[in-house]
Amino acid sequence: MLISFTGFRRLLYPSGLGLLMGACSTVPSPEPAPPPVELPGAFLAATGQQVFAADAWWQDFQDPELNNFVSVALDDNPGLAQAIAQARIAEAQSRGDRADLFPQISAGLNSSRQRRPGAEGGGQSISNSHNASLEISWEVDLWGRLSSLSAAGQADFLAASEQLRGMHQSLTADVVSLYLGVVQARAQVELSEDTVEALGAFAHQVENRANAGIVSPTDVTLAYANLGSARAGLEQRRENLARVTRQLETLMGKYPAGQLITTRELPAVPPLPSAGVPAELLARRPDVRSAEWALRAADYRLSAAERSFLPSISLTGSAGSTGSELADLFSSGSFIWTIAGNIVQPVFQGGRLRAQADIAEGQRDEAFYHFVDVALTALSEVETALEVDNLLARRVAESGEAADYAEEAVRVSFNRYMQGIEPFLNVLESHQRALDSRSAYITAQYDRLENRIALHLALGGGFEAVSALDPSLTGTSAL
Repeated sequence: MLISFTGFRRLLYPSGLGLLMGACSTVPSPEPAPPPVELPGAFLAATGQQVFAADAWWQDFQDPELNNFVSVALDDNPGLAQAIAQARIAEAQSRGDRADLFPQISAGLNSSRQRRPGAEGGGQSISNSHNASLEISWEVDLWGRLSSLSAAGQADFLAASEQLRGMHQSLTADVVSLYLGVVQARAQVELSEDTVEALGAFAHQVENRANAGIVSPTDVTLAYANLGSARAGLEQRRENLARVTRQLETLMGKYPAGQLITTRELPAVPPLPSAGVPAELLARRPDVRSAEWALRAADYRLSAAERSFLPSISLTGSAGSTGSELADLFSSGSFIWTIAGNIVQPVFQGGRLRAQADIAEGQRDEAFYHFVDVALTALSEVETALEVDNLLARRVAESGEAADYAEEAVRVSFNRYMQGIEPFLNVLESHQRALDSRSAYITAQYDRLENRIALHLALGGGFEAVSALDPSLTGTSAL
């Protein structure tokens, strides 16, 4: 069942002057955002052969060098350090918002010395004056406006904390992806090197046969043209290897020297992780959790904007003492104090308060639809990755078989050409098909590993299900 936005508003956002008057300083906590669509009990593309998904899922590739690269990136990546700083800023801002709930107290001490000339030529007089003061001001949060703003600041911090957790997971996935990309690029380079070597030997054989008058000189020209194309392809693959290697070094916070050493073969695909159920996915995905906290923050700000129409009550007080000597400041006769209360009811502000409330409502609506979009995207990513995994498994098998047949065709066509019963163009075509088929097989292997990375990222990293509103990861108490 698709929950309409109108129904969502009735569920999540009760408002009205009567409610605000009755609530006083109590800030109603919004209900958790409902799922945007009716969720099935399990992912439709999931299979029965799945294993528990560990938090450190990249260790399933059993590559110590990869594990080290991930650790280095998490320590040294400047983008992650920037996200940590942003989360600290959000935490400090939330503390600043909360400060408005408490009285503001300031103390002062003033001393002065004054000289005055005497009357009619008399002697001058010198006087001392000392003042000590203590001032207190406090806006009483009778309607909960300040509490709502404070809660919004805490929700902003929790949203930023989830963004940080999401970036942590994305960085890990990017490192693993680029690492495997380097391995794949190196495998493509080695394939091209083997092809160039084979085509070079073949071109020399054709040249020798042409010198002996066995084959046409055209065959020699075509053989060396094919060799030149293979060499150009080799340089292109080397270029790609250099580019991907430097991208990985940059991601790790290292100088892009292009000198990383990785394993030479793509790892085996680990068992398919368990996807769990869609409801748990929405409860653990950092981007979904961040969007929900942002929705809460927007709702709290809307609540504060609606309460700004109500009277504000503030209390001020001061106490002090005056004396000509410092010792006199704290004597009973020099002590003075004042206390005052102030009530202000907005009457006419040219529509400013209504405009601010309308802006807050629009921002809340925007945050809600952003939450819906993020949640649907999360569900789609998991379903897609699960289904594509099956398709990629078949693609790897088919492309591997095709590569074997293509390489066998090279051997057969070459032998038949040497016997004079196969056209030379068939030999060239078989070489090119063998290169393309083996390259496609390597790419298919990498694509399946890449999809497995995407699946882990879509699942929210590991499989430790957490409540969508549990702030334990941030070290901040609940709103």
